[in-house]
Amino acid sequence: MSYALKEQPSVVIVEDDLSMQLVLTHCLKNNFSSTIFSNGMDALAYLQEGNIPDIIIADLNTPKLNGMQLIEQLKSSGFFKSIPIIILSAEESTEVRVDCLEAGADDYLVKPFNPRELTARLRIILKRTGKLAIN
Repeated sequence: MSYALKEQPSVVIVEDDLSMQLVLTHCLKNNFSSTIFSNGMDALAYLQEGNIPDIIIADLNTPKLNGMQLIEQLKSSGFFKSIPIIILSAEESTEVRVDCLEAGADDYLVKPFNPRELTARLRIILKRTGKLAIN
């Protein structure tokens, strides 16, 4: 099965760890256009300026506005509630994962992660939202 992009999907990454920012950028560079923020507050400000990504990948533990708070802000907004969110965190507890999903996250992936798995999960969500077409 091959994938045809309607356009290169845009991803906002909210991650405060520099090495993880580099890993994510490298992992996504061939198929996605990514913009990185080290905290949720800066990412939210970027969105409020009219920049609407196709999907957001957010760490759970970021300064100023953490991943859970970001989910809550986005899902309570008429403008941003349809943006899919994948939480990427070292937190493995089932309770935290369920809390994120119930709050509105579309997926939850535990660090360390397999880059191919992240790409597959992004593609599944983007296919569902119509941002990625299957050939």
